[in-house]
Amino acid sequence: MSTDAQDADGEDDLRERVTNFLRRNFPQIQMHGGSAAIQHIDLETGEVSIQLGGACSGCGISPMTIQAIKSRMVKEIPEITKVHADTGMEGMGGEGGHGGMEPSFPGETTDADDGEGRDEGPQAPF
Repeated sequence: MSTDAQDADGEDDLRERVTNFLRRNFPQIQMHGGSAAIQHIDLETGEVSIQLGGACSGCGISPMTIQAIKSRMVKEIPEITKVHADTGMEGMGGEGGHGGMEPSFPGETTDADDGEGRDEGPQAPF
């Protein structure tokens, strides 16, 4: 068997174990309309790239999901040394794709208030 064939078999085996890891540990991703896909596996360095999509893009808890994937995968799959995971929203102008803006909620006081002290939310168009 050639080295290329062994590498292909090794990558297929590792890809299957990573896929099973995602299915086993993160069913809530699918239950909430999200998805997780393996983008790349590097057998030599032990690095894996995961892309979260669907409802994960722009989700407020996706950073916690990403952190859980990163920490658990390297513990459960010994060949994995580093996990790169994102939602594809990181380059959209701020952490987690919020465009550099923090969300505000009706009745919440923010530092940007102009002395009024309350954000009453959007105004009716009439």
